[in-house]
Amino acid sequence: MVDLTETQKAILQSIGHQLVTGGPGSGKTTVSILKAAKIAREELKPGQRILFLSFARATVSRVLEAIDEESAITREERRRIEVDTYHSFFWRILKTHGYLVGFPRRMTILTPPNEAIALSAVRSGYKAARNLSDEEKAEKRVKEVAERVRLATEEGKVCFDLFADRVATLLHGSDKVRALISTMYPYIILDEFQDTSADQWRVVQALGANSTLIALADPEQRIFDFIGADPERLNHFTAAFAPTVHDLAGDNHRSKGTEIALFGNDILTGKFCQNDYKGIDCALFESNPNQAYASLVGQVLQARKRLIETGRSDWSLAILVPTKKMTRMVSDILREPFGNVPPISHMAAVDMEGPILAAEIIAFLLQQRGHDGCFDEFVELMCSYFHGRGGATPTKRDMDEAARFRKALSKWNECLAKGRPTPGNSVLQGTYAVHQAIAALTFTGDPGADWVAVRGVLDAGACERLKDVAKEVRNVRLLERGTQLRQGLAQDWRDVSGYSNALAITRQSFVQEHFATAHKPESGIVVMNMHKAKGKQFDEVVIFEGWPKRFKGEIVANPDRIVSGNVHDGAMTQARQNFRVSVTRARARTTIMTPRDDVCVLLRPGPA
Repeated sequence: MVDLTETQKAILQSIGHQLVTGGPGSGKTTVSILKAAKIAREELKPGQRILFLSFARATVSRVLEAIDEESAITREERRRIEVDTYHSFFWRILKTHGYLVGFPRRMTILTPPNEAIALSAVRSGYKAARNLSDEEKAEKRVKEVAERVRLATEEGKVCFDLFADRVATLLHGSDKVRALISTMYPYIILDEFQDTSADQWRVVQALGANSTLIALADPEQRIFDFIGADPERLNHFTAAFAPTVHDLAGDNHRSKGTEIALFGNDILTGKFCQNDYKGIDCALFESNPNQAYASLVGQVLQARKRLIETGRSDWSLAILVPTKKMTRMVSDILREPFGNVPPISHMAAVDMEGPILAAEIIAFLLQQRGHDGCFDEFVELMCSYFHGRGGATPTKRDMDEAARFRKALSKWNECLAKGRPTPGNSVLQGTYAVHQAIAALTFTGDPGADWVAVRGVLDAGACERLKDVAKEVRNVRLLERGTQLRQGLAQDWRDVSGYSNALAITRQSFVQEHFATAHKPESGIVVMNMHKAKGKQFDEVVIFEGWPKRFKGEIVANPDRIVSGNVHDGAMTQARQNFRVSVTRARARTTIMTPRDDVCVLLRPGPA
């Protein structure tokens, strides 16, 4: 059992609602697990459980791992601690009681990629978000909400964004449902509480009427303001529940023996100094792509070597970048480094709308065997890919591309109906050639090999858009041995000697993947943007930012920077919080890579 501080011991002994605050790695999760075990041992009645809720599956995985590793917790106590994401918990409530808020009895989840497709008609009627007035943005939001509600109530297709709102409405409107939940879960632990949105807070208020709440929070880790996190949320909790407050500030369990936490706090408060911090390295690079990426590859190889030399097989290294665009760029570099450097094995945590829709295309091609209308279905699936891959912000190019393919298909079918040759200059010529080449493939029954074979034909074909699909689908990690997708496809082959249900199996696997909590924490090398790192921890972290562009010797743009524009702009609270969270993901070492000629402003003296 871990050695507990006096504050942690007080948390274990306190009764009633509690608010536990503390910085990254301060032990909030550890003490909450021990608290849960104590409650399970001393207070729960038969059939009751303590519920631990978190936003991210990565955090859930880390909590489950921590529970398994804590020797002081018995098997029976572990069994009575239920760890889940907010989304999964809300969906369970809606599946059972959603009819009380107007949902049909039979419902399916509309995943983000398919939500993007469903809302594309609304979104295509507006300019890019950066060009919209406040009134236009508000109008667009109203139309999107209305369409989400229509899809749920009329078609039984429920978007994730509706979960919290409808569960809040349900719980506030039904004493009976609240009582059922509190009977099952008399204690609920709320992880990363500072990031709760307005709708999630409404749910928490309803739950707290009957269940005892333990909120874990770091007000300085609030990095999700853009999705509704409120800086006053801890005050809201205090006012509503009068909890006992415990502050773990100053404790550092994640990166003991280093000054990583100190560095993070100094960045947050603007007290950063040029002195060395144990566990923090700063690496400067030249402001051009070749040298910048060469420097990054060098740092990654050095870090990997250090971690391999520890002798552990489960080591982890995160490369954190400020933007989604840089995630893809860095991933591409690692796949094909400069010179004679071999590809560096890694995972890239990219937005999954594009990869998921690309996987659906692969799945369709696995199952299609030249039936009537097959090519039309294939083209329509490609159009869905164009509509959905941009998520909430579809590009005009993708919208135009979908329209171009549909127009070309109409002309193509018109020629076939009249017995005329299809247009030789049609955008569909290359598409059709690829489609036919895949139809001629002989599959083996090995889902992995057959999937790669289809992807290879897309990549080698004459259709550039299908080459994009082949590239996108490389970000799908559900086809590894033992995964549900692979098992589902293998069973399909055993049942019918083919992949007759590949598309349905693939879609269901992604839904189940969203709710899965049995994930192991990341190991090996992973690339992600700084926001996605929240709730995770790694042995080492490399933070790599963009570099300035210059015109006639003057900086004209600073894309992809830790601080937008790389200039001091007031307190820069959000940027400091993001940077602190990223830095403190490391257990042993964080390396910060910044351009030599325009060093990140947070690493330079300046106004706080």
